[in-house]
Amino acid sequence: MKNASVAALAALGVLASFPVSAGDADLKTLREEIAQMKNAYEQRIGALEKRLVQAESTSTQAKAAADKAATQTARAGEGKANAFNPEIGLNLQGALTRTTRDPATWTMQGFVPPGEPDEIGPPRRRGFTAQETELTVSANVDPNFRGYLNLALTPGNAVELEEAYFQTLGLGAGFTMKGGRFLSGIGYQNEIHPHAWDFADAPLAYTAFVGNKLTTEGMQVKWVAPTETFLELGFEGGRDNSFPGGARNKSGTGIGTAFAHIGGDVGASNTWRAGLSYIATRPGARSYDGVDAAGQATTVSFAGNSRTVVADFVWKWAPSGNATERNFKLQGEYFRRTEDGSLKCAERDTSGACGAAAGITDSYRSAQSGYYLQGVYQFMPHWRAGYRYDRLDSGTPSFGPTLVATDLPQLASWKPTRNTVMLDYATSEFARLRFQFARDTSRGPGLADSQVWLQYVMSLGAHGAHKF
Repeated sequence: MKNASVAALAALGVLASFPVSAGDADLKTLREEIAQMKNAYEQRIGALEKRLVQAESTSTQAKAAADKAATQTARAGEGKANAFNPEIGLNLQGALTRTTRDPATWTMQGFVPPGEPDEIGPPRRRGFTAQETELTVSANVDPNFRGYLNLALTPGNAVELEEAYFQTLGLGAGFTMKGGRFLSGIGYQNEIHPHAWDFADAPLAYTAFVGNKLTTEGMQVKWVAPTETFLELGFEGGRDNSFPGGARNKSGTGIGTAFAHIGGDVGASNTWRAGLSYIATRPGARSYDGVDAAGQATTVSFAGNSRTVVADFVWKWAPSGNATERNFKLQGEYFRRTEDGSLKCAERDTSGACGAAAGITDSYRSAQSGYYLQGVYQFMPHWRAGYRYDRLDSGTPSFGPTLVATDLPQLASWKPTRNTVMLDYATSEFARLRFQFARDTSRGPGLADSQVWLQYVMSLGAHGAHKF
């Protein structure tokens, strides 16, 4: 506007400079009008410039006042306990189940039971069951750290500390560090909480090799490369008190893991990720209660080296990257575990194959493997259908000169399989209803079990983004 006014004044000046002919009264009158207009424009420009100076001064004063008020407010809030403002979430799960065999007697033939059975697994009882309920609390501690807590209420009315850790913020160069109790970064599904699973229970491979999920108590260091292709490397070390480890009263690291993941996009509709993980632990007294060949109750414990390799792969498809209406997810993982050490079995009542209460200790070696492959297709908004195939191979255990395979029927060779289909409906990302049917042969030869689930999953409060 100021430039236009200056141009107008220049034009008026040019016109005003024309000479006036004697006797030309009209031209004189015109010059007087132009002079008046020029004077008016100059006055108007002066007023606008004055307003601009006042506005700039007012803005500077307002900003200074605002900065002063913010500083005073921050100082006044220092040390106040009520400044803590965490994100709180609650995940509810329950199911109505029906099985052809008694859930309370479930075992996995050929594999060492993973201690106390996790409630998120094969059905543990018939009828309605309130599954694991999770309460999560998380918040930034300060600009450098974030804290996370996950408490699980099991159907047995026990409160378990599932996760409690701190995580660094802004270390830079792609590095993050986590410390405390947390779900390990191995594989693909291990870090995903049960309410975000695509099926009601864990794959058989997870049950057999890590007790449904591997929890680490220690430290994790993770690095994401600054490249267009996703590349992640991670290492963990801590106590080995969870399966496949066993509690050891020793200093230092009892379990160590390493993992690498790589992924990327294929066009606008496809995304993939693949990974390789390694778990090393040395249980000192990993035990379970079973029976010997004569049906006598025994306690069996293993001490030695346990090594597990995990390979995982995930492929996701959504038209042009929009998963709202249709999408497909293909997911699979392969596990292989080798163990080498000593096995001790002792009778808990009368003398039998394990030599009464004193027990018998012998060498033990095994190589076991297993995998699962599943696909889930959302064929229309809110509706999904899925199929999962599980297969394990217990291998043939090798004992020393004292024990033989028939002394411990639980460890007899078997290749469990399971076929599972599911259909679920999600009213939103916070509520899901699921029907699931499985045909499970993990109990052993001639002991196939048909399992029906009617499950609900509800999420309340803060709800973080799910893992890729």
